[in-house]
Amino acid sequence: MAERISPKQFHAAGGVDDWRVLFDGARTYFVTGSFANGVELVDAIGRLADAANHHPDVDLRYSGVTVTLFTHEVSDISGSDAMLARQISLVAAELGIRADPSKVQTVQISIDALVIPDVLPFWRAVLGYDEFGDEDVVDPLARGPWVTFQQMDEPRPQRNRIHIDVSVPRDQAESRIAAALAAGGHLVTDRFAPHWWTLADAEGNEVDVAPWREDSD
Repeated sequence: MAERISPKQFHAAGGVDDWRVLFDGARTYFVTGSFANGVELVDAIGRLADAANHHPDVDLRYSGVTVTLFTHEVSDISGSDAMLARQISLVAAELGIRADPSKVQTVQISIDALVIPDVLPFWRAVLGYDEFGDEDVVDPLARGPWVTFQQMDEPRPQRNRIHIDVSVPRDQAESRIAAALAAGGHLVTDRFAPHWWTLADAEGNEVDVAPWREDSD
């Protein structure tokens, strides 16, 4: 059985410099430059995945391929993900395809709820999502953002109860925050930095920029 590893352990593994751990697994983006090159890379990834009996999510587009590794039996990343990441990077290099991990991110919608079981089924039904654990619903085709429910102890009528989480690589967090501030946003709090920063737009709608999993044990 696969064993969970921490983001630190993943990033300490050799040969995974192309990859970044986000909310929903280890991910990278390969710049293929053409659909044909992308198909060739996806075909090679398929052979590696079948040999390892460990299968990533692969998104093929005209100019690039996004690959996400996640071990469902442990609901997190595992040593199998680090091993397959290393193999995928090697085969991409052999094909002359470079990775650009600065392009990866995960967008998640967070809903504060007083009674999570009362509201989660509504969002699962209206979005056509699947339940994942006790506090999340996810797109069965892995295209839309995750929706997570956070326990709220008492009503907060003067504050947003729905906000966006954006998980970015650690080395992209400061530039993403700077761009958001330059675009008219403001900092709500950096109390939890460097795990996450809370920003808001000009009308107070909030977003957390959150690279925290990269530093967790």
